[in-house]
Amino acid sequence: MSNVLENLQIYLKKMNQYNHVIELLMWDMETNTPKLGFEGHADALTYFSTEQFKMSTSEELSAMLDELEMPQEFETLDDMWKFIVTRMKRDLDKSKRIPADFYESYVMAKAESENAWKEAKNASDYSIFAPHLEKMIEMTRKMAEYTDPGKEIYDVLLDQYEEGMDSETMDKLFDDLKKELVPLVKRILSAKQPDSSKFKGNYDIEAQKKVQKLLLDYIGFDWDKGTVGETEHPFTMNFSSRDARITNHYYEKDALSAMFSAIHEGGHAIFEQQVNPDYDGTVAGSCCYMGIHESQSRFYENILGRNKNFWLPIYEKLGALLPQFQAISLEEFYQEINHVRNSFIRVDADEVTYCLHIIIRYEIEKAIFRDHVSVDELPDLWNAKMQEYLQITPKNDAQGILQDTHWSGGSFGYFPSYLLGSIYDGMFLDKIEEELGSIDDILKDGRIKEITKWLGEKIHQYGSTRTPKEVIKAVCGKEVSAEPLIRYFTEKYTEIYQL
Repeated sequence: MSNVLENLQIYLKKMNQYNHVIELLMWDMETNTPKLGFEGHADALTYFSTEQFKMSTSEELSAMLDELEMPQEFETLDDMWKFIVTRMKRDLDKSKRIPADFYESYVMAKAESENAWKEAKNASDYSIFAPHLEKMIEMTRKMAEYTDPGKEIYDVLLDQYEEGMDSETMDKLFDDLKKELVPLVKRILSAKQPDSSKFKGNYDIEAQKKVQKLLLDYIGFDWDKGTVGETEHPFTMNFSSRDARITNHYYEKDALSAMFSAIHEGGHAIFEQQVNPDYDGTVAGSCCYMGIHESQSRFYENILGRNKNFWLPIYEKLGALLPQFQAISLEEFYQEINHVRNSFIRVDADEVTYCLHIIIRYEIEKAIFRDHVSVDELPDLWNAKMQEYLQITPKNDAQGILQDTHWSGGSFGYFPSYLLGSIYDGMFLDKIEEELGSIDDILKDGRIKEITKWLGEKIHQYGSTRTPKEVIKAVCGKEVSAEPLIRYFTEKYTEIYQL
């Protein structure tokens, strides 16, 4: 090993110490920090984030990467370190264009915005959040201008979350879906609907947490490498392949929400737990492509979790923990977890109309950054698109534009990755059945961990070392297409609703 590579490894270890503190602060702010403790955490977060940013843009780091990029050094590196050096150099060149004082202001504004969003959502009052949202939009725009000067802003934002998937590609995929799903949803809604009355009731929160453990155990979550917390909006965070954390939110009158959040976030965490541990602490590690990440969480939640056979081996155990389900047959349960209805809340939407929820947000983000729609106009635009695609209009801000946390943290361009994930899932389903056999048979036999193992070998272990298009090509052998997902929806719901 060359001296310069050894020096880089020492430098990265120090950067990761800062990152560890940053992640821990963020975890605590989302799960445990009392209201009056928020300011102290925000100050500390700003400090450590700023220090790490300085390290990530320093002349010392730049000099090491420049030296390692020289042919005589670069050719001595293995493939992993070639990837790391190339990716870090690219990211550093972008980051160096961001003024340090702007970055510090951005971190503080983000923390304040996320706090204001929580307050606004709880009060269902958009006016509390609006000035913070306006600031985040403007700062996000400036950030993109710094990192990628001369490039179209929204494509820059999309590329941050799903490299290589620009709006032209997404427009084609999403238009293909819209064309098929809008009439399919109308046919489903005109059919006989499941009776949901049996699912009304009070579900013990502590029992729901035990169900969460049952589900996470079942799909292959490694408790030696993970833990769970409670928060307003479920999310997954990881420190390394050895420490992946999920959160959930429990509703006394709705047990299904926490069940499927657990499966979804568990899918994210399993991805991180199965990344090659040699990648820990480097840009090769935790997968930075959100569509690929969402494909895994949504594969567990929907392709597996909404399949009747997923529940066959564990349905009696569910009834033992939540006795209300002892009076509900597996067939009734299956009908309910695949109940298609036009609903207000994205995270609780069925897998079919969920696609339309994402298209709404995608089109609003394009309106913000391309059409310069004002912050004051956004609630009405949101409501109009909900009416257009789902034939419903939110009754209040919490039910409408305030329901998601993403924009409060400046995560514009993130939403489309959820739908890309579902599109990838249709392709992964075809490939798994080609290589392992019928998904129904695997689940019926309680062999779900064989699927977890397959995903680990084909996708998870590679972390960030392959772009989304490279993943799809390597795993499926073809270009990205919405056709498998459309076929999956059509076949599944034609049978369920006897269309």
